[in-house]
Amino acid sequence: MAVVVETTIGDFTVDLYTEERPQTCRNFLKLCKLKYYNWNLFHSVQNNFIAQTGDPTGTGKGGESVYGIVLGEKARYYEAEQMPKIKHDRSGLLSMINCGNNMLGSQFFITLAPELQSLDGEHCVFGEITEGLEIILKFNETICDGDHRPYQDIRISHTVILEDPFEDPKNFVVPDQSPPPTKEVLMSDRIGADEVIDDTAGMTAEEIIEMQKEKEAKARATILEIVGDIPDADMAPPENVLFVCKLNPVTTDDDLEIVFSRFGKIIGCEVIRDRQTGDSLQYAFIEFADRKSCEEAYFKMDNVLIDDRRIHVDFSQSVAKMRWKGKGKGIQYFNDNEDLEKVSLRYKQKDESTNNDDIKSRRENDKKNKIEIMEHRKHEYRKNDNKNNSECSYSDKYIEKEKHKEQRYYDTSREKYEYDSRRRKERKHRDRSRSRSRDKSKRENYKEHKQKKKHDNEKKRWNRESVNENLGYEKYKERHSNRKEKEKRKERNRSMDRYEKNKQKER
Repeated sequence: MAVVVETTIGDFTVDLYTEERPQTCRNFLKLCKLKYYNWNLFHSVQNNFIAQTGDPTGTGKGGESVYGIVLGEKARYYEAEQMPKIKHDRSGLLSMINCGNNMLGSQFFITLAPELQSLDGEHCVFGEITEGLEIILKFNETICDGDHRPYQDIRISHTVILEDPFEDPKNFVVPDQSPPPTKEVLMSDRIGADEVIDDTAGMTAEEIIEMQKEKEAKARATILEIVGDIPDADMAPPENVLFVCKLNPVTTDDDLEIVFSRFGKIIGCEVIRDRQTGDSLQYAFIEFADRKSCEEAYFKMDNVLIDDRRIHVDFSQSVAKMRWKGKGKGIQYFNDNEDLEKVSLRYKQKDESTNNDDIKSRRENDKKNKIEIMEHRKHEYRKNDNKNNSECSYSDKYIEKEKHKEQRYYDTSREKYEYDSRRRKERKHRDRSRSRSRDKSKRENYKEHKQKKKHDNEKKRWNRESVNENLGYEKYKERHSNRKEKEKRKERNRSMDRYEKNKQKER
């Protein structure tokens, strides 16, 4: 037996379990025949769970069975069938709401997800959607408030019975036509079911583009929140933290803290390192106690030289209304009424006409940073030397090395490049020589191979001589043995000479 249910978001066809649930199917069919469900609101829609309706009041507390309409208030509810058991094991099932003590009225729900075991044994399944299952996707996409009520009304507009095998009860009156919508439906405080929502109504093209950008930014932030990169999508970056990158792998937390502490008190300074190897990943985060000192560091420390590397400093959008006037001139704070474009153009012209004084001041600043780091490292090395009490002071060696570098390779890119390339070649040559001496077994094999080759060559030569002189095998053998005896005699004589010389020395 089938019923077509027409809603404001689409139509679907329901097949009823008349053999398994005869009483519940009869109640549902007769209520549809009375047009009881027309204009009923889906008052509760829980995504990937259920969509509930069947209450003419739209509150979830009303509704009655067909027996209550025919026989009176005492027969408002009827007892649900419990056998056979039908589980809520797939989406698109229709199930009656249990009103307490296993009693049913007119309210029912549609399952919007499979495997809803929590509903089994409590609510009575009596049918399933066979056509129009795409309606479930629309229910799952519905935007609802905290009470799971949709912001835009979703209603049953009409029900059509395709086949009814049950007889009508006594005093059952079928209406001639569908009832008109009630005052409650017309006076709803929500967006109407047939109302078209246009977010861009009355907005300019620029405002629409800005709204789209905001939506895209929120969507990206939500994705990051889902992935786990940020704890909250609406979280703003801190205003007192700087991001420093392009660092030299040698640079440590203490070095950065010394350089940046001239702008104000630093709460935390951390160079990010690899967990397994402990090597620097060449970027860091510096947290200042004061926001103003953080902004000052942002403007002054970008492109500054630290350990022969020009660092890059970035900051959040909280400094959008500030500009650094120049060395010793401070920061200008813009007012809301001030024209930002004119001021930015004025400062751009100043930046284009930079003098040699600015370059000199930058070089002085770089030297100052280098000296501070050098002094700090000397101090650290001296500490280590005092602990170890070693004869050779490592700090002195480090100082000599740094002086030698400063004398030969000052801060120009060409000289530094040549120095680095030379060092690279030396390292390559050293590694090659190490690899040769590393494997002794290879060298031994090579010696054996060489000796074998020498012996083979001698044999070939002897064979060649014997053939050229037309010697027989016996003569060749004699000649070969004579040669061997001669060599043995020579070795014996040499050893005797050595023995006599050693004796004479002892005397």
